[in-house]
Parts: sequence; structure tokens; C-alpha cells
Amino acid sequence: MTEKTHQADVAFIKALAELLRDNDLTELEVKRDYSEDDSLNVRVSRQAIVAAAAPVQVAAPVAAAPAAAAAPAAAAAPAEDPASHPGAVTSPMVGTVYLQAEPGAPAFISVGKQVNEGDTLLIVEAMKTMNHIPAPKSGTVKRILVEDGAAVEFGSPLAIIE
Repeated sequence: MTEKTHQADVAFIKALAELLRDNDLTELEVKRDYSEDDSLNVRVSRQAIVAAAAPVQVAAPVAAAPAAAAAPAAAAAPAEDPASHPGAVTSPMVGTVYLQAEPGAPAFISVGKQVNEGDTLLIVEAMKTMNHIPAPKSGTVKRILVEDGAAVEFGSPLAIIE
């Protein structure tokens, strides 16, 4: 496959991901036949976020200190979505994440490590192509949100840099 065809395929997949997002779809599958023995099969999907209401028990009012009443409410607050964090680095494609260049090599990043804009944070393998994911800004790696070898979706949070 030529580099030009590869770039066209990547652009096609990105367009499918945008179509998925813009039309609020959860899955899209396409097959392109270039020739008798050359084709491209693409399946783009994303997880549907389902919000479930938790059952709430109401207790009889009890005379208690306001601080004691506020503690359970704070504990019940939902955790912040890492993808909405301003320092979140998200996956530009569907693929498999690798935290190092090859097995046994040191990881590109670790929590607490300083990175510069453009430094490789990790690799996302898509269609047998290793895509280096660069740091969008300089800063400190606060969290790594994926495990080595994990599958990621388009837009999945990978790491947080502050």
C-alpha cells in the first residue's frame, strides 16, 4: 500500500469518526474494495454514555451539625470525567495503546515526568501503523489513564498533562 493511499485511508477514517460524532451514532462499518486482493474494512464505534439514577434513601430529619450532614453529600458527588479535564490528551483514533517503543524498552512517560510540547507520550497502533501521539503542550504528567496494550476509542482520554 502506498503512503498516499495510507494517508487517504487515515483521512477517510477520521471523516468516519466525525460523522459518528456529529450524527450521534454509536457504530459505523464500511468496506472499501480497491482491487481484487486489496480492500479496507473499517469499523468505527464509540461507547454510549448511559447515566443511571442511583436509588436515594430518605431518612427522617435528625438534629445534627451542618458539617456532619454535608460530608455524605460530598462523598456521593460523581467523580470528574477525565476527558473533560483541560489537560486531557485524547486519542485521535481507534487502536491499541503502547506506552513504550518496544517490549522491554523504557516507557515514554510516567506520572510526575516533565514533557515538552511535541514529545511522544505513547503510541496508538491502528491498521498495523504505529502512530506516535505527541504532547499538545509542555507540562507535568499528572495521570496516565490507559494501560499498555489496551484498546482505545476515538476521543478516549489517554493522559493528563498540567
